[in-house]
Amino acid sequence: MSAFVDQVTVHVKGGDGGNGASSIRREKYKPLAGPDGGDGGQGGSVILQADANATSLLDYRFLPHRQAESGTMGLGGDKDGSRGQDLILPVPVGTVVFTAKGGQGERKQPGERLADLAHAGDRFVAAQGGVGGLGNRSLATKARRAPGFALLGDPGQERDLVLELKSIADVALVGFPSAGKSSLVAAMSAARPKIADYPFTTLVPNLGVVQAGESRFTMADVPGLIPGASQGKGLGLEFLRHIERTEIIAHVIDCATLESDRDPMSDYRALEEELSRYADRLELPLGVIPMAERPRVIILNKADLPEARELAEFVRPDFEALGLKVFIVSTASHQGLRELGYYLAGLVDRLRRQLREQQEARQEERVVIRPLERRRRNADQSGDFTLERHQTRSGQTWFRVCGAKPERWVRQTNFDNEEAVGYLADCLARMGVEDALRKAGARPGDEVRIGPGDDAVAFDWDPSVAAGAEMLDGTPQVARGRDLRLEESQGLNRRRTNSERRRQYHQMMDARQAVRQVMEQERRQGHWADPSVDDDPHDRQGLLGRGDTDTASSEEAGQ
Repeated sequence: MSAFVDQVTVHVKGGDGGNGASSIRREKYKPLAGPDGGDGGQGGSVILQADANATSLLDYRFLPHRQAESGTMGLGGDKDGSRGQDLILPVPVGTVVFTAKGGQGERKQPGERLADLAHAGDRFVAAQGGVGGLGNRSLATKARRAPGFALLGDPGQERDLVLELKSIADVALVGFPSAGKSSLVAAMSAARPKIADYPFTTLVPNLGVVQAGESRFTMADVPGLIPGASQGKGLGLEFLRHIERTEIIAHVIDCATLESDRDPMSDYRALEEELSRYADRLELPLGVIPMAERPRVIILNKADLPEARELAEFVRPDFEALGLKVFIVSTASHQGLRELGYYLAGLVDRLRRQLREQQEARQEERVVIRPLERRRRNADQSGDFTLERHQTRSGQTWFRVCGAKPERWVRQTNFDNEEAVGYLADCLARMGVEDALRKAGARPGDEVRIGPGDDAVAFDWDPSVAAGAEMLDGTPQVARGRDLRLEESQGLNRRRTNSERRRQYHQMMDARQAVRQVMEQERRQGHWADPSVDDDPHDRQGLLGRGDTDTASSEEAGQ
């Protein structure tokens, strides 16, 4: 028989997003056809799902670390990375998810309540998968036509959670140790809990399904309570979480106890006192009946003994005077169990019907859905981050920038690529971080940290450097993300259209016709009438001029 575990601490991590790719498409007749780097795949998420077949959290005690699959990186040729597969973790119905409180090495305690998986099929995303990085294809714009960088994948969410199981039953049996609660569950259902003749035999809750005619309901046996359980005596109030969801509370009272300071009425009052103290700690969701207002049933057990039956008949009018329904039963002889089963079944059916009517009434309420206000593209985004000013003991001032977008941009930036760093600077300037630093009194050279804690990225603020300037090889180039080889003026990035071909052809033919007209006009004016006539004897470039000059020079040398 496997151990019952109702509280565990798990460490969940979503899959990392894949990195984007930086690539340029090359094919025949298109040596530089533009960026074609694909996006990285989305990381898988860790999802908790309520499963009716799961009965315990034992698996997560031995394997507390769970991680989803990461996405793959993008490739060239417009190939996006594949998405990581989600990790579905089945948990019992009634599991409540809390944040984990406590330092490293300490036992984690439940913190903020995140989800309540009260129905089969309910889901909760325990760790969100990381976003895949954009490839240079997705980063290309009209102003940035050839990005030489891509964004890195965002790491998946990672955190510790406390899972707490609260069993879902219709009737909860509460009572002192050895009152016969486990024997009652075994007598009325097919469950076989551990039964012995010593106190605190039941250390974990036991569930049993009771069939009464056509009705069926579940009954939970909670470990015994004693006075002072709210202060930690006995087993404490640890297992009372399993009766938070029950609709009926049944007091099992031992009428054959040998303790002189106990009687049925004092046992009932002591149990109600402990329940009221526990109820004060609860934060019940809206629509749930408070524990003090739930129906009570008194079960006077061990009536097979003559002294116990006489005591039960004696105290029965006292309980009925309080408006409580009383049953005198015996788990040994099964006396009164049939009447008790039918009464509990009818009470459960009536409460279920009331709950169903309340749910239908809530569903019939008209819900008005209004579209969210769409923010303009150039709207002020100063609310997307917070700026804090700090000062060290030596008097040095530094600033911390926190926000979902700036932190994600930093995580996705490849700081080995200068163009990617410049893209980050453009994003921060567009968001208004530099203006906020200037208003906060930041001076050139002050340290600025983006992100919380020790994982923050630190840099020296220099407002004199324009974020849009690109220094790829040490000299100012064109605007960031542009490649001169891809400019339209070079004609290498696209083919000419038919209309452009015709226009260029007509321009060429008109230019040829104009040259022919000029040559014809010069011929008619006599410039080319006789090639043997030297129009310019000083022309050193002409053949005739060079010949006459050489002849005259030879004659002078002979004289």
